[in-house]
Amino acid sequence: MTPVEGAGRHIDTPVAFAGDEGAADPRLAAALGQGRGDAVLAVLTEGVRLLVPIVAVRDDVDADGADTSSHMASVSLVQPDGRRGMLAFTSLETMRAWDPTARPVPVRACDVAAAALAEGADGVLVDIAGPIRFALDGESLHRVAESA
Repeated sequence: MTPVEGAGRHIDTPVAFAGDEGAADPRLAAALGQGRGDAVLAVLTEGVRLLVPIVAVRDDVDADGADTSSHMASVSLVQPDGRRGMLAFTSLETMRAWDPTARPVPVRACDVAAAALAEGADGVLVDIAGPIRFALDGESLHRVAESA
């Protein structure tokens, strides 16, 4: 990791993603386009990069409705039956289609899957806004998490 300093903050930037311009990995895009879950799973276990969205969350507002404090957080969705899935995206384009204000954090697919399991999520929802959606859950989620 390369340390980045600024505005009184210290952020470790993964060197592995230096120069990443946010395009989808061509192998992952092709596998998703084929609609074959086994091909997508194979690419995800190879350490392909996904983008995890980070968004601002309001903590407090003043009497006029203006933010007085907020924090940044990763995003998950909860189904009516209680199942929870973390969000991840293949590219900046697909992430911006979901939320143009979200900040991308590049993460290896195996680390996204491991984080989902550590947080008690039931899966990872990839490219929730399309054009091709993919849900990673169950045994497949564990397989990707263990592929590090």
